[in-house]
Amino acid sequence: MAFDRDKFADLYPFESHWLTVPDGAQLHYLDEGARTAPAILFVHGNPTWSFHWRRLITRLSSEFRCIAVDHLGCGLSDKPARDYALVDHIDHLQQLVDSLGVQRFSLVAQDWGGAIGLGFATDRPTSVDRIALFNTAAFPPPYVPWQIGVCRIPLLGKVAVQGGNLFARAALRMTLATRKLDPRVAAAYVAPYDSWANRRQIRAFVDDIPTRPHQPTWQRLAEIEAKLPQLAEHSAMLVWGMRDWCFRPECLDRFVAVWPNADVHRFENAGHWVVEDVPDDVDGLVQQFFARSTAPVVE
Repeated sequence: MAFDRDKFADLYPFESHWLTVPDGAQLHYLDEGARTAPAILFVHGNPTWSFHWRRLITRLSSEFRCIAVDHLGCGLSDKPARDYALVDHIDHLQQLVDSLGVQRFSLVAQDWGGAIGLGFATDRPTSVDRIALFNTAAFPPPYVPWQIGVCRIPLLGKVAVQGGNLFARAALRMTLATRKLDPRVAAAYVAPYDSWANRRQIRAFVDDIPTRPHQPTWQRLAEIEAKLPQLAEHSAMLVWGMRDWCFRPECLDRFVAVWPNADVHRFENAGHWVVEDVPDDVDGLVQQFFARSTAPVVE
């Protein structure tokens, strides 16, 4: 395993769990807090993993059951020699939740995690309590940033992303607007992605960004977007780094248009990884948001 637990034990002090999905791969997840407490699902994006939520899990697990998945091909999950698409990750999240017997949950998501988490949540709107989103989208992309476009160039993109780990390493610098990551934190982010084989899903996420309506992921995103109004009455918080070049402010505006009652927080000097850019602010907002939770206890 690429991840050295002893090296990062103080940063990621959680017990690992695994679920075997139908294709035989092992899905890694965290399950912190009392099993009878209200459940919160943490869903990461690309090129991160459950490590992205470490601070929030530590703060919330005394009162909530914090479940954080590593998508297949990411983090400590298996990294099979195949590409997983949006629909696969939604299915895996559903399998995990069902295996744990969770009947009601809140959602915390970022980047691709928004589409994955909301894909699951919109299929089960009556099971959803609260929703907290960070710089994400759940609709067909209105644009593809040039930085992403470069990574999609045939052969060149594959060599750069999967061979040179360009996407993950660039994320350490390009996702924060006002500060730099602690070197050990940065090392932990990229530790699971230490080889060509282990970086396959990073590239697969990039390649899965659809650009045409006939593509399956475009169609699935359109389905999710059409169902977003079903969640309009749920308590929602939208936290945005306004200097994000990927999920730009217009993505936030699209969520606000369908969820006009959402609690919106804009950080003008934060980037894509807003939980890392303004961690103290985000920690406080999330704690306050869930302190107001009235979710029933999950049996």
